[in-house]
Amino acid sequence: MVNEKIVNYKIMNMFCYQCQEAAKGLGCEVKGVCGKTPEVSALQDLLVYQVKGLSHFTTALRLVEIENEAANTFITDSLFMTITNANFDHERFVTRIREGFKLRTELKAVLAENKIELKHSDLTTWTALTAAEMEQKALSVGVLATGNEDVRSLRELIIYGLKGMAAYLEHAQNLGYYDNSVHAFIQKALVATTNDSLTADELTALTLETGKYGVSVMALLDKANTTTFGNPEISKVNLGVRNNPGILISGHDLKDMEELLKQTDGTGVDVYTHSEMLPANYYPAFKKYSHFVGNYGGAWWSQITDFETFNGVVLFTTNCIVPPKSTSTYSDRVYTTGSSGFPGFKHIEEGVNGQAKDFSALIAHAKQCASPIEIETGEIVGGFAHNQVLALADKVVAAVKSGAIRKFFVMAGCDGRMKGRSYYTEFAENLPKDTVILTAGCAKYRYNKLELGDIGGIPRVLDAGQCNDSYSLAVIALKLKEVFELNDINDLPIAYNIAWYEQKAVIVLLALLHLGVKNIHLGPTLPAFLSPNVANVLVNAFGIAPIGSVDEDMKLFFPEMINA
Repeated sequence: MVNEKIVNYKIMNMFCYQCQEAAKGLGCEVKGVCGKTPEVSALQDLLVYQVKGLSHFTTALRLVEIENEAANTFITDSLFMTITNANFDHERFVTRIREGFKLRTELKAVLAENKIELKHSDLTTWTALTAAEMEQKALSVGVLATGNEDVRSLRELIIYGLKGMAAYLEHAQNLGYYDNSVHAFIQKALVATTNDSLTADELTALTLETGKYGVSVMALLDKANTTTFGNPEISKVNLGVRNNPGILISGHDLKDMEELLKQTDGTGVDVYTHSEMLPANYYPAFKKYSHFVGNYGGAWWSQITDFETFNGVVLFTTNCIVPPKSTSTYSDRVYTTGSSGFPGFKHIEEGVNGQAKDFSALIAHAKQCASPIEIETGEIVGGFAHNQVLALADKVVAAVKSGAIRKFFVMAGCDGRMKGRSYYTEFAENLPKDTVILTAGCAKYRYNKLELGDIGGIPRVLDAGQCNDSYSLAVIALKLKEVFELNDINDLPIAYNIAWYEQKAVIVLLALLHLGVKNIHLGPTLPAFLSPNVANVLVNAFGIAPIGSVDEDMKLFFPEMINA
């Protein structure tokens, strides 16, 4: 059966199951639900294969204390490019793979100079000159090329965690914060996924080690963001619009946010955030810009309608791109930068010699556009990252001890298009009034505009920020564990009901497992890349479970409701 699957894979258009929207809950075989073509999917598979090979070189060089910064950057950027909804540009991937060949030649020369012998295989010797040759090569190195289902499942779980880790690492590096130990782990782990002698137990241990480094890289990014822009603070974010032309910035990169605000200052162009850029409104460094208006629209998948009514220019700094419909009118107003890309969207290149990116073309374009159409008014409150919540610690602890707060629910993660995600809105609405939601990521758009009230002045939705800021939720939990003098983080009055969509959510999950968090409820579906045996390991060791109906889960979290 396994061999038959591989043979079938070689005549499929593609196979990808890295995101929650995998077709039929199994995998995309014709075209990605995300919108990527079979050709792009093939090149993404091949690029991952290439960085595995390059990691053999860098890992060997590291044994003699040689760190290759060019290789570190290439591998991190390449993994980020293959995250769901990040880059759909076929030509960018062809160019990137060719750059990888050039880098491989340079690494071989360094190995020779240092008289280091490397056992070569197809991973380190393959070539493909044309796009067609690359796509053909990809047929033999994709996901299903690993025959054993459980080994394949663990390898992919690790790789998807590494993709999420690479995204967070790149954001930190954009702000000048580096950690070569994370690069070393990413590359060591990539090499391990090519080692057929590793057992399932060894791969499971590596999976948990991936979570350990996930915590490290999230701490690094938190330090980069807060040192550069200040600690997020409680903020009221405007949802309305003004009469000036605007630029809508989406994605996650705060360095791009800073550069855009600087370059638009005094131009008459306003700046708004979309989706995961909403938390930029919480940082003190950005509040000084009078043309920074607030947030426009909802989560990433609502861009199909949000971009139409915005009227102005859109800048994607990272993943979260939805291919526009053929009837869309905004395609010529969208720009990408960094690891993101889409055919037909204009791309803003990196600055030369460390200089800022040049957003002048984007700004000039925005000046020619109409002002945004107002789609909502009012404000939403956020800014409850760890520094702000810990400043309120006495008040929070007192509310718990008095019984005013019965339980916290961590409802972090991703939003998505599936109708079943209405579960999270209904779940939030049905939570007892003495509970508080801790959130980070775009999952919050399912409930952050609801009127859920507060408990003694503490809002019932505490938004820590982007998915990148999930580290804050861990810091808050660990601090509460310390304050209540508990030995086990699972003894806290905290329950975990997390939504996932793509690979950054995977590294957050692995980070929580590393910290010892158990009984996480995950939805709206369990990952397609978990084989039954691997899923059983997670269930038995960590108590991971899928969500049920709202009524079922309310009774699960609050048993007293059963006889009420």
